[in-house]
Amino acid sequence: MKKYSLPAIDHFTRYVLGDTASFNWIMSHNHREFIAALDAVRDDQKAFQYLIQNKHIILAAFVNAIWDDENAFHFLMKAKAFEWAACANIINGDDQAEDFLKKIKKENYVLLAHAIQSRIHQDGDYNVSPIGALKNMLNFKKAFKKE
Repeated sequence: MKKYSLPAIDHFTRYVLGDTASFNWIMSHNHREFIAALDAVRDDQKAFQYLIQNKHIILAAFVNAIWDDENAFHFLMKAKAFEWAACANIINGDDQAEDFLKKIKKENYVLLAHAIQSRIHQDGDYNVSPIGALKNMLNFKKAFKKE
């Protein structure tokens, strides 16, 4: 299992919140899996496949755990990826997971969880806005277009 440094998680968090400098840091430090993880959380199947193909299995399980996949959560626990499991649980509304991360001095994962949760809510708000709804309708038509 790949361990990430505190600066790496902090840049991931800032990238989730839209910080361009953190995107540049992620790219220059060869952590493209963070970009793929966020895109996968946002339902990009190609990004999820990138995680699998490049053996970022913990991050792929993290993405699935965010979407309430109990098997993914159990995988994270079995792999001793407790920070990622707790981070996913915070996103799913588990206050005890936040307390756990604070207790083991991994507050940076708490901040990451809240950033991802905020981004998910932001995406949801966009999808129900008039512009977002129109975009979704156009994508829906494209999905059924014959090639």
